[in-house]
Amino acid sequence: MRSLYNGTMLTINTKAPDFSLADQDGTVQTLSGSRGTHVLVYFYPKDDTPGCTKEACVIRDMYTEFERMGVRVFGISADTALSHKQFAEKYSLPFRLLADPTKATIAAYEASGPMFSKRISYLIDPEGTVVKAYADVDPTSHGGEILKDVYALKK
Repeated sequence: MRSLYNGTMLTINTKAPDFSLADQDGTVQTLSGSRGTHVLVYFYPKDDTPGCTKEACVIRDMYTEFERMGVRVFGISADTALSHKQFAEKYSLPFRLLADPTKATIAAYEASGPMFSKRISYLIDPEGTVVKAYADVDPTSHGGEILKDVYALKK
């Protein structure tokens, strides 16, 4: 089911805001540390909820292809690193889940919602520029949509 997303998003062809957030293992990850590769930054409302689990598992199931295409994946929510660790272990998620309890990065990427983060994503190029912005993310097909766009960008 599609959401009725009507908010603003970062503009394509602008620099993506850098961030410094702990992942599920407590390791600090930064966008600037991923220069030289495409990065998917996807925001989701909450660990271990039906839609968020579906979206994470679809990306997990396609993760080998994300790696083959040179795309680094960061999932971000306001949940704690411990919550992310439990979620990642429960579903064998091979990518980094980043904890943003202050919601500063969520706000910088215009993913703030009334209670939880919005389900939106950005594809960022190797120079740190937003090349695709995804509103109205369908958790069941979003992974394939991103890979299709990465294939087109790399042609």
